[in-house]
Amino acid sequence: MNMKLPGLLGDHSMTLRTDPRTDPRMLEGLSSVRLDVPGDVPPVSLDVPMEQLYEYLAGVEHFFQNVNRSLFSGLSAVNDVITRVEKISGPDGNEITLFIHYPENMNGPLPCIYHTHGGGMVMLSATGENFVRWRNDLAAEGMVVVGVEFRNGAGDLGNHPFPAGLNDCAAGLNWVFNNREKLNISRIVLSGESGGANLAISTTLKAKQEGWLNQIAGVYAQCPYIYGLYSNPSEKLVSLYENNGYMFDLNSIALLAKFYDPSGQNSTNPMAWPYHATKEELSGLPPHVISLNELDPLRDEGAVFHKKLLQAGVSSVCKTINGTCHAGDILFKKYIPDIYMSVIQDIFHFADSLGENK
Repeated sequence: MNMKLPGLLGDHSMTLRTDPRTDPRMLEGLSSVRLDVPGDVPPVSLDVPMEQLYEYLAGVEHFFQNVNRSLFSGLSAVNDVITRVEKISGPDGNEITLFIHYPENMNGPLPCIYHTHGGGMVMLSATGENFVRWRNDLAAEGMVVVGVEFRNGAGDLGNHPFPAGLNDCAAGLNWVFNNREKLNISRIVLSGESGGANLAISTTLKAKQEGWLNQIAGVYAQCPYIYGLYSNPSEKLVSLYENNGYMFDLNSIALLAKFYDPSGQNSTNPMAWPYHATKEELSGLPPHVISLNELDPLRDEGAVFHKKLLQAGVSSVCKTINGTCHAGDILFKKYIPDIYMSVIQDIFHFADSLGENK
């Protein structure tokens, strides 16, 4: 039998444009923002001075800001959702902004999604068009949604490596929990995509370690970026090789990790990279959903983490959205609206199924 391996495992010249698994509707969206083929090799390496790395990241961040703006422009407004802003004190004397979205005709208490946005923990902002739309659409489904503007490891919001962003996410969650009656919420689910999924999971690990795990009813992690050791990855994580170059490559991922932990001292610290959590550290965590994208280099680290949760006795459901690239189910609302809305509805059903926070 003449079997061909998927992706770059079977054809080193394969791209998202030529991979037969790619959803053709999503491919149209990828092409519109020039993400259907691999980008240029990063002009910097891990061993150059941090000043050069920060300059490189600024360009990457601005590129993805423009991508997100383009993908979410021209959409009809979300009706019947109210948004307000709350500013709270952070753990280091910093200010944390919380964006609170809820249905106009709220008949609560309702489940709350505490959203930690993507960007590898080092770039982008909760004010980005894609994240604002995501929170509005979640709220329109019948939930209270709180987006947290945590400190990034680098980029436009300043250089604040681990654990600054994690500490901000924890502080924001504590405020939401302590104000749950005023917010009219029944339970809190942590949810994020990519680096935001990392922060959702690591905040849960921090909550267990510090004794306030009761604040979290569940975790919905999408395309989690949780491994950390991207400069010398394990061959067990086949998707890093199979899908290398699909939206980003191993070199780019390793560079992002450098901004989050410049010294590399936390490369296997579960608070920074939850993939490395032990059975004991995972035991007792609330129910999880791990949502993966078939054509994502990060796919398999999420799948391995799901198995670790099961081995630790944690309720976990793992789903793979076929034909989609990293965060494709979230980014391409214009092109695959059925997939986008199915994920919104799945998050709602998961949150609605859980018990109330005590």
